Amino acid sequence: MNFLIGDFAMSDIISPISLPIFISLGLLSIAMIAVTLRKVGQFRKLRTGGRDGAEAALKLWLAGHSQDAMERARAQNSVLGRILTAVMSGVQARPGESEYAEELGRQTALVELAQMGRYMRFLEICVSSAPMLGLLGTVLGMIDAFAELSAVQGAADPASLAQGIWTALTTTAAGLVLALVADFITSWFEARIERERVLAETMISAAIFGRAGSIADAA
Repeated sequence: MNFLIGDFAMSDIISPISLPIFISLGLLSIAMIAVTLRKVGQFRKLRTGGRDGAEAALKLWLAGHSQDAMERARAQNSVLGRILTAVMSGVQARPGESEYAEELGRQTALVELAQMGRYMRFLEICVSSAPMLGLLGTVLGMIDAFAELSAVQGAADPASLAQGIWTALTTTAAGLVLALVADFITSWFEARIERERVLAETMISAAIFGRAGSIADAA
């Protein structure tokens, strides 16, 4: 079936030479959606955030209710809760060695942040590779269009040239759209990871040395 869009047929919009580029962009977009959904599920499984629960556990800890604070932190089963539990365990294990508790907290935070950072590299690749794929499709399409014109005897048809250029440029447009969407998704995930990192560092310091404000004020 030959679908029409405006004055052009579908075969005019997607030329044979640019079809592999469109297929590559389509596969890349499907993979990006799959990774995005996986990241959302991963964040839910890790239970990122949890500032209110961590704040409540920290208040109990600083007030001297260490056992209640430990139970509250464990009950959170969140990134911040696990980090806080590690710090509290370090303080209780070696009361006079703050460096030990701080190191336990930072090691736990590194593990949690490493898990949160999984698959981020792929999203970054989508941001950089999608425009390049689109540009490649445009270059190939332009080469094909001018090759056809050079084979024409006599005066070249301006309408045919314009149609060939328009067809070639669609790959760049598709690549740019995909890159913009991937960039937005990547920035959103990176912002959440950075916020979690700041909260973790603030919480580790507050649990060991006291605090000047609430954890929620740190992000």
